[in-house]
This record gives sequence, C-alpha cells and structure tokens, in this order.
Amino acid sequence: MKIFVITRKTLYIAAACILAAVLAAVLIGVFSAPKGREKSASAAPQSGQPASPVSVSAEGLLSSSEAYEKEVLAGLHRELPVYSVARSDKKIALTIDAAWDDDKTPFILETLKRYNVKATFFLCGFWVKAYPEQVKAISEAGHAIGNHSMSHPHMTKLSPDQILNEIGSLDDLIESITGERTVLFRAPFGEYDDKVIRAVRDSGHEAIQWDIDTIDWKPERSSQKILDTVFSKLDEGSIILCHNNGYKIEEYLPTLLETALANGFEFVTVDELLLPGETLIDVNGVQKSK
Repeated sequence: MKIFVITRKTLYIAAACILAAVLAAVLIGVFSAPKGREKSASAAPQSGQPASPVSVSAEGLLSSSEAYEKEVLAGLHRELPVYSVARSDKKIALTIDAAWDDDKTPFILETLKRYNVKATFFLCGFWVKAYPEQVKAISEAGHAIGNHSMSHPHMTKLSPDQILNEIGSLDDLIESITGERTVLFRAPFGEYDDKVIRAVRDSGHEAIQWDIDTIDWKPERSSQKILDTVFSKLDEGSIILCHNNGYKIEEYLPTLLETALANGFEFVTVDELLLPGETLIDVNGVQKSK
C-alpha cells in the first residue's frame, strides 16, 4: 500500500504555481482592457454585477497558503503512523498488545470467539518466545498478528539498521510458528520519529498507532472508566488499544464488544480496516484515500 504524504516543499511549489497563474491573469487583463475602461477598473461593482475575478493579492495568496499549512497540513512534512482510518461503514479495529504476562490471553480468545470478533494482536519477541502455543492459538483463531519489536526498546534511540533488525528478527520468529510474516508494526511505548517510520515502511510494514487508548495497564482505572473512555470517542475507523494483561480486561472486554456490536459497529483486523490503493495520512494521523 502506497502512502502519499504532502510536504512543505510540495505546498510551496503549488503556491508558487497558483501565484504565477494569478499574476499572468492580471497582466493579460491589464494589457487587453479597452481604453476608457481602465479608470473604472478599481470601482466597486454595480448592483447585480459580479466582482472582478482577479481579487487575490500576492500577499493574500501566500497568507492563505500559510494559514492552510498551519491549520490543515501542519505536521504533514513529518512521517506519521496511522491513528485511525476515514471510513463510512462503521468498521473499527480492536488491537491487543502482548508483551508481558499471559494469564488472561485464554479468556480474551474465548471472549472474542463468543462474539465472533477478529482482533489484531501486536506481539513482542520475548512474549512470542515464552508463549509459542498462544501465538499459534491466536493465528489459528483467525486473528491478525502484528510486530511489536523483538525486545520492546525505545525505537527512537536506535539506528535504522537496528530498527530493521528488531522487526526482521521477530518476523523470522513469528513465521517459524505461524508460517506467516507480519505486515503491521506498532512501536513500543507508542514512540516514533521520522527515522522510525521510514525504517518501518522500508521493512514493508505499515506503522499503526491508535485513536482510543483504554489505558488498561493502570490498576486504578475501573472497568466503567475504561468503557466511558472508549464509547465517548468511538467512531467509524477507530483503532482501540488494549493489553492482554490489562488489569480489568476480564471485566470490560465483554461489555465493550457487546455494546459496540449492538450499536452497529463491525470489528475487523487492522489490515482489513486500512484503505486500499494510494492514500495519505493527515495531520491527525487519519488515513484517507488520495
């Protein structure tokens, strides 16, 4: 899938082209205007008459361009992961990060099966090594598996080669268990920069974040608080972040699934949620069709 990102350079080139077209139109209008009408060229239009089509100054054009960049395209010169997807069919994705314990994974799989929901599990290398049977169970149940790095490092502190090694070595391990490599990557701690995202895409993966965080790794967060957080933000194309060892996941997960389904939402894996063809990612991390 090709991701198209608009850069500051592209914006300035577009603005320069538009400015040149406007100035050309002004010059044509000036030299082709009949004598005797030149004095009234700056007069206010009479009632019922349209204003002059050439009414944008160079300063105004550049000001509008800068405002557009600030309000709409700010940050698009950065490499951004996908936080959510622009959809109109109520499809959403449940993602579950697995990096530590395993005691709640069987419950999660049983609950997903009961509600006929497919999720995306982002697995860490040392978790995969410790629980290969669970990795196989996740795959055989039809859930998607994403790459969450081999050792759960701070990716921004690594070199591009080290990032590629973190991803590639885990894919080798996952493939030895499931027979398939991953196509999705989630950075540990949600940390990334331009270097990380470029390396991720160079590896053939798409970088995935989330727009709804349950923060279920905090023991003080109640099940109701987690549900309130999810349903106050849930929208078409949302990506929900959970953890397989979330303190209250056994309490909130059945209600989350049942309520979302009752409200017409459809759970799909992240690779199914992403848009096909050429896309761009806007300033809010929303993937959109080009």
